[in-house]
Parts: sequence; C-alpha cells; structure tokens
Amino acid sequence: MYESFFQLEKSPFGMTPDPNFLMMTESHREALSGLLYALLKRKGFVVLTGDAGTGKTTLLRALMRSSKTARFSVVLNPTLTPREFLELVMLDFGTTNVPESKAQRIITFQNHLVHLHENGFTPVLMVDEAHKLTPELLEEIRLLTNYETSEHKLIQVLLAGQTELTPLLNREDLRELKQRIDIRLNIKPLSVTDTESYMQHRWERAGGKDRIPFSASAIAAVASASGGIPRLVNSICDNALLLAYGEGDSAISHQHVRQVMRDLDLRSYDEPQPRRIEPVRPVARTESRTAASAESHHISIPTIERYIPTPSRVSFMKRLGFSGAR
Repeated sequence: MYESFFQLEKSPFGMTPDPNFLMMTESHREALSGLLYALLKRKGFVVLTGDAGTGKTTLLRALMRSSKTARFSVVLNPTLTPREFLELVMLDFGTTNVPESKAQRIITFQNHLVHLHENGFTPVLMVDEAHKLTPELLEEIRLLTNYETSEHKLIQVLLAGQTELTPLLNREDLRELKQRIDIRLNIKPLSVTDTESYMQHRWERAGGKDRIPFSASAIAAVASASGGIPRLVNSICDNALLLAYGEGDSAISHQHVRQVMRDLDLRSYDEPQPRRIEPVRPVARTESRTAASAESHHISIPTIERYIPTPSRVSFMKRLGFSGAR
C-alpha cells in the first residue's frame, strides 16, 4: 500500500516468516549453527526455544533451505492425537499408502526411513509450536528416536517452541525424553542496537536505497515498545509507515510510533505504566448529546479520525484510489 510512496519494491515488515528477511544476530547465528551441526552429526534430538515472535519459524525455514541432504517432515500444528500425528509425519515424509494398523504403520515408516538413508538423505522430523504438545504425544515422539542402526539414528527430531516448552520437558514423567536431548538452543530478543540494525536490514531487503526513514527517537520508541521481539517490531513499523503514508509524511517520528502503540495497545517495556482509574466525569445537562456522542465516537475509532482530510492534505482514502473520497 505504501511501498511506492517510500520507493520500496515490497513490504519491508511483513508478518510471514520469510528467510529472505532473516537478520543473523549473534543469537540467531548461534542457533542456526547449532541446528546445522546437529543435522550434520545426526545428534538425534534437538530443542530450540524462544519467546513468541523471536523468529523460530523463520530460522527453521532457513535451516530447510541450507540443508541439501535432509528430508523434512514439518508439523506446524501439533494439537493432534498420536494416531493423527504419526499419519501426518508419514505423509509429509512421502509415504503414499498409510496402513490402518499401528503395527503396520510403524513397520512401513521404519522401512521408509531406511530407504531414505540408503539414498543418502537424512530424515528430519521438525515440530513447530512444540510447547503445545501433550505428554502423551511427546512420549510417542521419543519412541520414534528408537529407530536407529548400530551407527546412528534413523530420524532426527527437532522440537521448536516457546519458553513454556522448557518446564514441559522437565516433567518427571518425561525424564526419559529429557535424557535424549543432545542439544538445546535458545533465541533471545533483539537488543536496542540490534533493533535498529534489524529495521535497516529489512528496509534494504525490501528495496530501500537510503537509511530507514525513522527518527532516532522513533527507533528508540520501537525498541522500547517491542521489547526486542521481531514480530512486534514488524507490526509497529508497518503500522507507523502506513500512518505516515496516510498523512503524507515521508519521515516517521516519535509521535507516529506513539500513536501506533496506542492503536495496538502496547506500552514501553522500559517504562511500565501503573494502572490508572480515571474518575467518571458527569456530563453537564447543558452539554449537547451530539457533542458527547462525537467524543465517544472519537475515542472508539481514533485511527479513522486521523485520516479525515484537511485543506492542506490529500485525503488518505483518496490516496487509496477511492473516487468518492474528498
């Protein structure tokens, strides 16, 4: 929507996990190196954790691009029964005929893993959102790691999930699974410096030729409001660019970011706001009901109010191509 206005080739702050936009911070570089090492050495069981929105899925997609000899079965929604889970894994690995019997499924699956190895491929089971796995399903995954030769595992297992995955794996009834974890990796949020570099990196990847049009105070506000979470950085920056475009501004100020924070109901991480209870102001009898209604309307949809055209500014709706806009 605003790409041509800022002379970009595509949106710089999309919400999809695109490896083309991945910026390798020290934390991300260490995690990706650990994942590649685990596949190369066939370590068997790897766990990747990180807070929501830190880039785990993007890193997994970068891993899939980087490995030429691996064959992946990717489970994006692990809220399945053990029967459904095994069926999904087999289908994703390329098994065309999944038997009804569990015993036959296990034999068929093991034969398929052996076939992949004989052809020079490393089977990798990758489970995203692994913190949503049930203990029963985690036990089924553990049993899959029993498939092995005298030299190495037949299947590599990678669990990626939010920080809640750690206490889940520490359950007493899952101690056998915990003992099989060879490598644990963690992705950390961006530092303030990394946040600015991340914004500039994505801007350039989207075709931006110059420095990102955020003021120093706006960048600081983005870093504070996002807490270093890349997904939140993307959301704030995307909305700030849209707001600036709607107002005809070529630069994003601290005020733009603050307005986006209000729209997204965010607060600065380094400035926790105490809860405030505003006193109810009685409406005087002399006040117009129309005025009170307008005030209420303004509070409920502040985004629309900002786009009402002024004599010196082209209407935001007109910029979008709506002929009926003034």
